[in-house]
Amino acid sequence: MRLRPEQLASHLEQGLMPVYLLSGEEPFQIEQGSHAIRQHAITQGHTEREVMYVDRSFDWQQLAASASTMSLFAEKRLIELRMPGGKPGDAGRKALQAYCDNPPQDTVLLIISGKMEKAQQNTKWFRALEQTGVVIQVWPVEAARLPQWITQRMRIREMQPTPEALAMLADRLEGNLLAADQELEKLRLLTGGGKVDVAQVTAAVTDSARFDVFTLVDTALSGETARAVRILNGLRAEGVEPVLVLWALTREIRTLCSMSLAMQQGDSPAQILTKYRVWDKRKPPVQAALRRFPLKRWHGLLWQAGEVERVVKGQAAGKAWDELLQLTLKIAGTPLFRAASA
Repeated sequence: MRLRPEQLASHLEQGLMPVYLLSGEEPFQIEQGSHAIRQHAITQGHTEREVMYVDRSFDWQQLAASASTMSLFAEKRLIELRMPGGKPGDAGRKALQAYCDNPPQDTVLLIISGKMEKAQQNTKWFRALEQTGVVIQVWPVEAARLPQWITQRMRIREMQPTPEALAMLADRLEGNLLAADQELEKLRLLTGGGKVDVAQVTAAVTDSARFDVFTLVDTALSGETARAVRILNGLRAEGVEPVLVLWALTREIRTLCSMSLAMQQGDSPAQILTKYRVWDKRKPPVQAALRRFPLKRWHGLLWQAGEVERVVKGQAAGKAWDELLQLTLKIAGTPLFRAASA
């Protein structure tokens, strides 16, 4: 069966299919869809996850072997097959068709692929996936559909935009769904949720134009610890809200998580910078940050940013600016505490 991305949530409420294929060139929607499938699989007992990366050296016998192997702990499994090129080759076509002919019980196969051309969609292996499970092709959100998409993302955050605010957001967020979603998250932090009007959107956009907030981010990415501390202290002295600084840092960490994952999957630095539309001026600090930490470390920093948000919002003990300082220093690669010498 084929589904649109917005139909996935209601489909998952009805149960899991043995195979899912998500393909396309819109990374934000691909990640959102695959995350939803993973999370639902976990709630259904698929707690064992195996990830395979398809590159030129990939042995497709691994898929057959994994499908025929029982879990060591008799748990339900999720096999995640990442195929960025979108072309499995002769061996892959045969392996996928054989898998669909006899999908193993208690196993979900999630295939995450690049864009597939019309010719590929007419092949036997693609039709086998479609007949056995669910195929979701992700396309960029057109301008006419963007207000609906924004409304949906705001509803998840318990925000209700006025028609005028929605029109302004659609006009200013077109072109990059990841950046658009990050802007909506910043808006939630600044407004606290609920009804959102034009004045609040305008204020958020004005705040995001503060040059020094983004200078802080790039300085931390570059590893310039002393300068980053000076900028952070300057922002505090100017009366900048901690939530704005946190938003800028969190946005960058989240993007670097996605970039680091792409690098782990075999994408070249040039491909990653192009995909995420990194300006020439920002390429050196972003590349420095990607070299500094592996994906696991960026995930850890994203978790810490969530803890800082609790402090900023008064939900946890601590001082907001002290927590922001610690987060900034960690991004810059400076350890806060050193082990005492023996």
